Amino acid sequence: MSFIVKKPNNEMQINQIAILFVSVIFMMLSLIVSIKLLNWAIDYRFSKSANLTNSNVTADYREKQLNCLARNIYFEAGNQPFEGKVAVAQVTINRSEHEGFPGDICQVVYQKNKVYDKILCQFSWYCDRSTGTKPLNNETYIESMVVAKKVLLEGFRLPSLEKALYFHADYVKPNWNKEKVAKIGQHIFYK
Repeated sequence: MSFIVKKPNNEMQINQIAILFVSVIFMMLSLIVSIKLLNWAIDYRFSKSANLTNSNVTADYREKQLNCLARNIYFEAGNQPFEGKVAVAQVTINRSEHEGFPGDICQVVYQKNKVYDKILCQFSWYCDRSTGTKPLNNETYIESMVVAKKVLLEGFRLPSLEKALYFHADYVKPNWNKEKVAKIGQHIFYK
């Protein structure tokens, strides 16, 4: 593109040339920004679709995770309000995403540690055989499953528990050296 620039006769012609020059620069910048934005959108779209197609999560695996999470919610927080159930689910998921715990929800729920020749479960209900391992209150279990789906599949979270990894009932005094982040229902949560 070439321009023939004649010597302007008056001030009005100078203004027209300046406006034309600014317009051409603005159009070129707009074109550059548009191209960069389009490239970003294409890259972003492909990066998201690549994550979806490379997933190793099967329907059976996700169903197993949901069942483990729902059972943990049921036995740990079945008598708690909705937020209390969400909180227990969130701690369970936080643990599965933390390097100090197994990377699988079921492994987190059923994790045992040996301390001084005594087996301790991460969640007390699993070691307490008096509760059994089968939910008895169907309505509470259904609500626990709803919460598990909201937290695991829909990403529902309580902001105050973003980093929470531990909790205990408010009537227990473990004297943990951990930072308290919330009290929800009858549970106290720590990070």
